[in-house]
Amino acid sequence: MITTDLVFIGRIGTEGVAAAALAGRIYFVSLIFGMGLLTASASFAAQAFGADKLGLVRRSLRMGLWLAVLLSLPIILFQLGGEKILIALGQPSDTSRLAQQYLSGAAWGATPVLSFLAIRTFMSAVNRPEPILWITLIAIPLNALLVYLLMYGKLGLPQLELFGAGLATTLVNCLTCVAGLWCAKMCRPFRDYHVLAQLWRFDWPLMRQLFVIGIPISGALLLECGIWSSALLLIGSISNKALAAAQVAFQVGANLFMISSGIGMAATVRVAHAVGRNDRPGIKRAGAAAMLFGILIVAMLIVAVIAARFEIAALFLSKSVDDLDATIGLAARLIVVGASAFMSATVYTIASGGLRGLKDTRVPLLFSGIAYWPIGLSVSYLLGLRSSLGAIGVWIGLSTGAAIYAMLLVVRFQLLASRLAHHSRR
Repeated sequence: MITTDLVFIGRIGTEGVAAAALAGRIYFVSLIFGMGLLTASASFAAQAFGADKLGLVRRSLRMGLWLAVLLSLPIILFQLGGEKILIALGQPSDTSRLAQQYLSGAAWGATPVLSFLAIRTFMSAVNRPEPILWITLIAIPLNALLVYLLMYGKLGLPQLELFGAGLATTLVNCLTCVAGLWCAKMCRPFRDYHVLAQLWRFDWPLMRQLFVIGIPISGALLLECGIWSSALLLIGSISNKALAAAQVAFQVGANLFMISSGIGMAATVRVAHAVGRNDRPGIKRAGAAAMLFGILIVAMLIVAVIAARFEIAALFLSKSVDDLDATIGLAARLIVVGASAFMSATVYTIASGGLRGLKDTRVPLLFSGIAYWPIGLSVSYLLGLRSSLGAIGVWIGLSTGAAIYAMLLVVRFQLLASRLAHHSRR
């Protein structure tokens, strides 16, 4: 949905795309903490499902919904203060003001976004993610329609511009949340879990466990998201044209990341199922299968994206953009340079998913801090701002950090899985 927002915002011009880039960073950074805690509930629910402890599956969803509500207020306040944050980080005031327009509409969707994520983790844990797929497939064109109507003031509606794009996405997020709750309550096999029964009961022991496992996940996600946000801020200090081109390449990577994120969730679920039923050799098989599948799928998509890179860049950029051909050319080069980062992100996302299935989250946090910040950001700064490479140099730094992070996580998962498999043979 954020991609469809960007396509329409791109019709405004380079400044609109630059503002959307900054708004997107504020939006995602603010949601990351809640997403990490809710992702932790997937390993609890999946291990419980593998061990046939259906009561714990229900409690995991209940606490996920509680988390979504409790975390929403600080997230909303953070997004509503986005303009001040961006200006404090050295971004142009005009671009920051436009970014705030979008955030002022999108901020109110925090509760439904996180609640829908809790529902998604529950349905994935019990091997039935299909309703989430269908709800999302309906939501994307609906979001595009509402963004078009509210941004440009069609059918007698007021012309709300960037605020309209954010508001449309909030409305669609509310509808997806309602649809997800309805499926969880009314559809088989979910209704057998009675997921909304005693929703008001607060489970302190489970909540503490979610925080113990989930806070390192949130920390790692914040470090990952933070490095990409920092990279966009570095590029924003170069020029709005460079920032607009980088946002196009970033959005391509974000969509590929959604695919690897889904496969990573499958890895979490399958590994946790194997842990729950004490199938220790199955842990390694589940991780290897997910990794092979993810690499194959994303590699094919990357080839297609590189082949269509100029057309993709043109889709996001308005013909009214100053120096359009140069901006499209830079975006196309960034897509090519970023291909290695996109593949590395696929590998580390799936490996991280497998480790979450083992409830191993603290070491990945350490790896993220090492690979991305001292190494990735330093290389990005040196090549981007201290050489003639500019935005391409920043992208090379990101690719370097992503590759190191992926290697560390794969080695970590293989060591833990091999150790568990060896113990099962003793």
